Amino acid sequence: MNRRRFIGRCALAASAAGFLINPESTVAGEPKKRKQIRIVYSLHAEKQPGPDWPNKGFDFGPVMNRINETLRRRCPQFDFVTSMANGPDQAKKIVEEDKTAAIDGYIVYQLNCWNQVVQTIATTGKPVLYADFQFGGSGGFLVYTAGFLRKNTANVGFVASSRIGDLVEAVKCFESVGPGENFAAAVADARARRTRKPGSLDCKPDSVKCLSASECLQRLKEAKILAVRGQESGPAGEILGIPIVHVPFAELNDAWKAADKDEAKAIADNWEKTARRIADVSRETLEQSAAMYLAEKAVLKKYGANAITINCLGGFYGGHIHAYPCLGFYELNNQGLIGGCECDVRSAASMVLFTTLTQGRPGYISDPVMDTSKRQIIYAHCVASNRVFGPNGPSNPVEILTHSEDRQGASVRSLMPVGYMTTSIELEQSRKEILLHRAKTVGNDPDDRACRTKLCAEPVGDFEKLFTMWDVWGWHRVTCYGDLKDQILAVADAAGWKVVEEA
Repeated sequence: MNRRRFIGRCALAASAAGFLINPESTVAGEPKKRKQIRIVYSLHAEKQPGPDWPNKGFDFGPVMNRINETLRRRCPQFDFVTSMANGPDQAKKIVEEDKTAAIDGYIVYQLNCWNQVVQTIATTGKPVLYADFQFGGSGGFLVYTAGFLRKNTANVGFVASSRIGDLVEAVKCFESVGPGENFAAAVADARARRTRKPGSLDCKPDSVKCLSASECLQRLKEAKILAVRGQESGPAGEILGIPIVHVPFAELNDAWKAADKDEAKAIADNWEKTARRIADVSRETLEQSAAMYLAEKAVLKKYGANAITINCLGGFYGGHIHAYPCLGFYELNNQGLIGGCECDVRSAASMVLFTTLTQGRPGYISDPVMDTSKRQIIYAHCVASNRVFGPNGPSNPVEILTHSEDRQGASVRSLMPVGYMTTSIELEQSRKEILLHRAKTVGNDPDDRACRTKLCAEPVGDFEKLFTMWDVWGWHRVTCYGDLKDQILAVADAAGWKVVEEA
């Protein structure tokens, strides 16, 4: 064999070997074009300008870089391009520009809660993988995902996991699903394979002494919720027989101004003694928060009410109130009264139902987060009790920290007991329905993002079903320690209401 023939045969052998080990080559030896995936980050700005989850001033740059680098390293079969959008207008601009680009699919990453970006991207009809940046975009992610599920949107799949490997496996579905095939179903299969299997739901003993359904309903009629959200005053309807009364901001603020300063100082002293840790909260802020607690009690006494819910953010940012009500709510809930966040009267009524039914146990209002990698629902908020078994029960450790979203004021991180069954509900008067699920507490997440208290629990029942109700019911849930399913069913039956089990 001469030199020219030898080189030629070696080249042919090398070409054949290259085809065998490179599945992206065609028979003709030309490389197959890799799919182009655009990552769209849904957020206000790269550095968060105002209060929202995860918190004011949060730098998303390192988060986006980590995601980009991970996908490029672990999914080399795709070409990724990235962009940011803060709402529908920017999303429409991206979609319009992509009409002349070879984009095969999208990843929409919800970094802040309520930016509406994914809805516009979904209209392209191309495969869309919708991902939650947990403790950042979780509220919008849950609500928007439930909407896609309700409409059986076949081109939108979702991933809700703290484990980035689950994102990687979901991204691989862009390769396995062809045009016209059900991308959502393929992603659901990948998610199911990687969702943690159910653990033991055996719980610690917890005997709850509940009222009968009829007595509970009678007591609810004797309760009263004060709703502080603006300048309104007077009756505001009822929920499950619980009367609601509007109280203006000015009345609460006047009570705050009139609060006894020595008494406020004594309450602040007690918080300093009993808190496991206080961070970034001044003594002055503690005393102002104590005065707000005294104001809440004074207004409750004036109206003969046992529950108050305040539009805390609107009141504080609008200059209508001058201290966050969080620590006041914490104290009220420890005493068998009700302090509810954000003037959410439906959740406040859910809290009243729990406390009345159990003769003192507090409800815990939260913004939940879902994590498939741990099979957990995480109940997150900046207000919580630390006497979850009632005013006469044991207390758990508590920390006093700033309100998470804006790093101002004072709020609590309650490290709640683990190993217990809990029941979560929401009431809806217009449909006469009670939404319900149960979960076993398994931990307290210390993540600095989003709200301070983060109670982790493993739900009872169908974990996937828990993604389906948020668009109709909203983000809040109210959780109480105790397996109270039968008692809630009895109350609903006696009232002529329906229980909707979301898991």
